Amino acid sequence: MPYALILFIVMPIAEIALLLRVGAAFGWVPTLLIVIATAIIGSAMLRQQGLATLDKARQRMDGGEMPAQQLLEGIMIMIGGVLLLTPGFVTDAFGFLCLIPFTRQWLASRLSARAIVGFSAGARTSAAGGSPSMGRPGRGESESRRQGNDSGDIIDGDFKRIDED
Repeated sequence: MPYALILFIVMPIAEIALLLRVGAAFGWVPTLLIVIATAIIGSAMLRQQGLATLDKARQRMDGGEMPAQQLLEGIMIMIGGVLLLTPGFVTDAFGFLCLIPFTRQWLASRLSARAIVGFSAGARTSAAGGSPSMGRPGRGESESRRQGNDSGDIIDGDFKRIDED
């Protein structure tokens, strides 16, 4: 709830207050031109950074790796683009942070580390007898996997016994 409160109540109030301050200091025409300029610059950066991240993801997939970092960065680029197209200076600041490669990579690595810690904690809970979702072999898994024989090669299939009596 606190994040929703900040997002939908506090942010618009902060944006309006800052737009009024900047408008009073520079006039409404320059303020409007700044807002339009940030949207244009943001659109150009969105396209350039999005294509660069897509290229990196393709290179990783061609190398047989999962492009998890690039997928997270792609989401951040999309969020940054939306923030830059939203009128206001606070959203523009966060939008540019999502589009600048250095800050985006830093934020993405922090988010992924936090997600891995959260995922690992959830896996430990379920392995200790909590939720049956992770950590324990479930229904439909092979008997060798349930017994701990995890060779990595699992062949799933059906058979029918035919006796020659």
